[in-house]
Amino acid sequence: MNSKVYEAARLLETGVDTAAIAQAVEQILAAVGEDPQREGLQDTPRRVARAYDELLAGYRTDPVELINDALFDVEYDDMVLVRDIEFFSLCEHHMLPFMGRAHVAYIPKGKVIGLSKIPRIVDMFSRRLQVQERMTREIADFLCEALNPIGAGVVVEALHMCSVMRGVKKHDARMTTSTMVGSFRSNPATRQEFLDSISRGAQPLHI
Repeated sequence: MNSKVYEAARLLETGVDTAAIAQAVEQILAAVGEDPQREGLQDTPRRVARAYDELLAGYRTDPVELINDALFDVEYDDMVLVRDIEFFSLCEHHMLPFMGRAHVAYIPKGKVIGLSKIPRIVDMFSRRLQVQERMTREIADFLCEALNPIGAGVVVEALHMCSVMRGVKKHDARMTTSTMVGSFRSNPATRQEFLDSISRGAQPLHI
């Protein structure tokens, strides 16, 4: 491997082994028939290593620090909904991106969480190697553990590059997953209120 690229990757102050990633990327470039030393590719291993550090930062997010005491005692027992939370993730099967929107709602039981924390929860789980079904459940479970709400619901809509770029190559196929907990599962009216709220004014996903 180019020693300059290797050392630059090693010296990056990141949470992943950027040197090992950069070295592996150089091997991949050579394996597909490219010349890792040509001008346009000399810094590619380092760039890819830095990109993975950012894209997979969710593994290193401290849940306690994420919440950071942003739990507040509030007498409110109607639905709290944050919709259209954009996210990007990598599927664990092909390491290709999938992207979309998450809609997260809960009914408080004496406590609410700071507004900005819900998108951060989505980011924590999306910035990992994922499958959409598991990610949806993890967001709901984390919210329930933090708040112990009366109920919670999470719906995730996403476009998967592994279906667009390869395989079946269906450019318009979207996947929707949902997790309903507590009153969102047991009470059809609550569940329908949530689903009606996220469908109202919904915008199509674009790539």
